[in-house]
Amino acid sequence: MTFKKRINHYRRIIMRSITKNIGSAYSEPKKGEINIADIKRVLIIRPNHRLGNQLLLTPLVQEVINTFKDCEIDLFVKGGVAHPVFENYTHINKIIKLPKKPFNNLFQYAKSWISIKRKSYDLVINGDKNSSSGRLLTQMAKGKIKVFGDVHESIQSIYQDHQHISKYPVYNLRYYLAKIGLSNENTSMPILNIKLNETEITNGKNKLLDIVKNDKKTICIYTNATGKKCYSEEWWETFYNRLKNTYPNYNIIEVLPIENISKINFKAPHFYSQDLREMGAIIHNTNVFIAADNGVMHLASASLTPCVGFFSVTNPNIYAPYGNGSVALHTNETSIDDWFQAIDKILK
Repeated sequence: MTFKKRINHYRRIIMRSITKNIGSAYSEPKKGEINIADIKRVLIIRPNHRLGNQLLLTPLVQEVINTFKDCEIDLFVKGGVAHPVFENYTHINKIIKLPKKPFNNLFQYAKSWISIKRKSYDLVINGDKNSSSGRLLTQMAKGKIKVFGDVHESIQSIYQDHQHISKYPVYNLRYYLAKIGLSNENTSMPILNIKLNETEITNGKNKLLDIVKNDKKTICIYTNATGKKCYSEEWWETFYNRLKNTYPNYNIIEVLPIENISKINFKAPHFYSQDLREMGAIIHNTNVFIAADNGVMHLASASLTPCVGFFSVTNPNIYAPYGNGSVALHTNETSIDDWFQAIDKILK
């Protein structure tokens, strides 16, 4: 662990110990005091700059929209990635951004924190139970109803998937609303979704055709990941060769990261785009997306493409792709034959 990572690790431990009781003194509305129709202004707090974490917020945003049809939503996030992620969400009113590097932008950082007290909300939601700053911001915000993010033990006993970082905020919101007497008819769990429109999808199809030059079905892979989540070149070479031999009638293309890295040494047709939505639209037109746990995997999932997510160090119960027939595979507990059975199930 580097010095910087060690400092951040201990900082998080200290902040969690300081903020763990925030919200315990909050006086929630009595049952029957508030109606569904009263919820117009909603603030959702998720101060994290990573692409994956912003994509993983989309189910909670959908749940709020499905529950409060006429609401407008402000998002409190970090960095600029939320803008393309939520571009086609018409209920989003404002995105309040913390700078990605706060110590280089202290004035903007403080300004964003202070701005949260300038508006009164009907509902304030902390989107991450482990976020100390999220709890503090929820405490600071002016709101009739506040959901601090703690997952009630009844949720843990009822729902086997309660650990999932996208699902527990939805379960938690439903539990809390029921507790204060707000009926909620939502039953299905929203999936990740960046809401690609028809023009984006058509343009993505055309760009995919430019890459593959034929009308065969396409398998898309992404061989990069951060830190220990990244598999070796040898691992990917073995997997890629098996993929080619097993599916000779499919195109295989690779999405490249900004670093222009390929663990298969650029052997497959490849593409890279700085436009997040364009990248998602191309992936949308493929038949399956295969990658280790990373933000681009969540982008593929949010583009409504079936995903095969490989996990070795992170917990699939927390980060697994879901919906659209997606599957998570723990590679330390399964074999390559298991992986191809899962891919086969999606393609056939």
